[in-house]
Amino acid sequence: MPKIVDHEKQRKKVAEATWRVIQKMGLDQASVRNVADEAGLSVGSMRHYFTTHSELLSYAMKMVSDRVGNRITNIAFSGDLLTDIPLLVDEILPTDEEKRLEMEVWFAFVVKSLSDKDLAKHRMEVDDELRTVFIKIMNGLTTANLALPDLDIEVEIERFYALIDGLAVHAVLRPEKVTTDIMRRAVRKHLLSICRPAPASG
Repeated sequence: MPKIVDHEKQRKKVAEATWRVIQKMGLDQASVRNVADEAGLSVGSMRHYFTTHSELLSYAMKMVSDRVGNRITNIAFSGDLLTDIPLLVDEILPTDEEKRLEMEVWFAFVVKSLSDKDLAKHRMEVDDELRTVFIKIMNGLTTANLALPDLDIEVEIERFYALIDGLAVHAVLRPEKVTTDIMRRAVRKHLLSICRPAPASG
């Protein structure tokens, strides 16, 4: 009886192998042959899953953002914005080894997207999606009357987004300096800096 192959599962396996090649050798070395070797497949069998090298790279790039989106979707939010916002942002930042790999690979794709129109299209789509996250954060804080009065919301959206982007870059480049604890403390401090002080108890 012929073995039944889960086509989508194999595509994900190949994409993950692509990530590992990129992490170890750089995106320029993510050739079909190197990815096939990493995935434990023959070069010929790769054509069953991706017809072109460009299609492989596009899929591998999209899988990074899809994983982040899935994690955010599965967060058990409490309804307390000052608790939930750090949880949400934590799924974007490289706060563990798996997320660090994703982020390293993502940045490699971002650089490549400057000269690859297919990757550039997806990079801009993800940028729009992430910006929407921060729009929702600021709108949520404002609606809940938690944000400080007279904030320039448009600027605060970009400032929060830039903080997270910058933390991610620094954590990938200098993980010994920008630790998970530092990132989480920075997010918390920034969030409290744009919110009204908690009312005094007693």
